[in-house]
Amino acid sequence: MLTLSNTVTLADWEIDISQIRAQGAGGQNVNKVASAVHLRFDIPRSSLPPFYKERLMALSDQRISKDGVIILKAQRYRTLEANKEEALARLKALIQDAVKQHKARRPTQPSKGAKRRRVDKKTRKGKTKALRGKVET
Repeated sequence: MLTLSNTVTLADWEIDISQIRAQGAGGQNVNKVASAVHLRFDIPRSSLPPFYKERLMALSDQRISKDGVIILKAQRYRTLEANKEEALARLKALIQDAVKQHKARRPTQPSKGAKRRRVDKKTRKGKTKALRGKVET
């Protein structure tokens, strides 16, 4: 069972975890041990509240297919258990980040003092560059 918040939890039957062989370096161990994890989570068939489903389906994330299936691959660790924990933590973070309300940005203008300092700095820089010319004899 994966707990997302005080009221929202995911049952074990909703998350499909299969083990696969990891890619990359690792010597003989990587060729004989299936320690990587493939996690699949079907958003439309899940027991998530409709608000969660809408926000997840609206994400433009390459880990979410057009059918609404989240596919995560975890292969950082050498043990299957550690990779399972990492995949579940990444799924939890993805769902929580999708539901989080982001603060609206209000555009601001620079102050008069900031504008004045910028122009003063430009004139000082210009005077310094003007002094770099050839010296007349």
